[in-house]
Amino acid sequence: MSGSDASGNTVSDGLLGAKQVRDIAESLFLRPTKQRGQNFVIDPNTVRRIVDRSAISVNDIVLEVGPGLGSLTLGLLPRAGQVVAIEIEQVLADQLPRTVAKQQPDSIDRLIVITADAGAVTSLPSPPTALVANLPYNVAVPVLLNLLARFPSIEQGLILVQAEVADRLAAAPGSRIYGVPSAKLAWYAKAQRAGRVPASVFWPVPRVESGLVAFSRQPAPDTAASREQTFEVIDAAFAQRRKTLRAALATWAGSPAQAEQILLAAGVDPSVRGEQLTVSGFAQIAAAGMRV
Repeated sequence: MSGSDASGNTVSDGLLGAKQVRDIAESLFLRPTKQRGQNFVIDPNTVRRIVDRSAISVNDIVLEVGPGLGSLTLGLLPRAGQVVAIEIEQVLADQLPRTVAKQQPDSIDRLIVITADAGAVTSLPSPPTALVANLPYNVAVPVLLNLLARFPSIEQGLILVQAEVADRLAAAPGSRIYGVPSAKLAWYAKAQRAGRVPASVFWPVPRVESGLVAFSRQPAPDTAASREQTFEVIDAAFAQRRKTLRAALATWAGSPAQAEQILLAAGVDPSVRGEQLTVSGFAQIAAAGMRV
């Protein structure tokens, strides 16, 4: 089995160790910035774990967001049919093919690099079937939701995010941390926690732990309301999460009395709080709001 030495030297499967990551960054005069949420994985075993857990195959076109210096990209390429990497930093986008050509020359033909903001991408050269990424902490949730909305071909994925964000994304109704991220993600997919990742495997070392979230696409709720209308209800319900839905939805509905009428029409108890509802419940409220 491939491995790495204590100094993080390159292993036989072409992955990057700590020394290689720092050497590449130094050659680019790159200093990771908190503003961009740049924390690069420097542990080959963590990369192997992520790729194994993602369950991708040669039948997958994998979308990777924020490949950075290429640690995860090099893990994905031997398993995937193609990897489409979206990198916002031009210097990193230019370097990634060079790194792959050096570490895994046989994989370079399966790599496509796009220099862009993942939050603004509307089209890709190939429809991705999976999303596997170490998402920047500061934009993880909006980027994930945007990609799932714009690319319905994404059937499954595995993301690495801040542990607190991972917990919220995978939270179930009734949990104290269930909220906007978990309810909106549930519109697209079923999510679950897939493990924790220690801060020590990153450079620079973040002050927080990280976690993996696995998801698989599921049908959207069967409702007359649109996604946008349902998300408006979710936002309103959790803007004042300690209030009952009758109170929390008063502004959205026009008044507390109108909110109660809509809730009753949707078959929802006006005295419950938003954290008790599934995404289907929010969709029912949105649909009832169209009728009442």
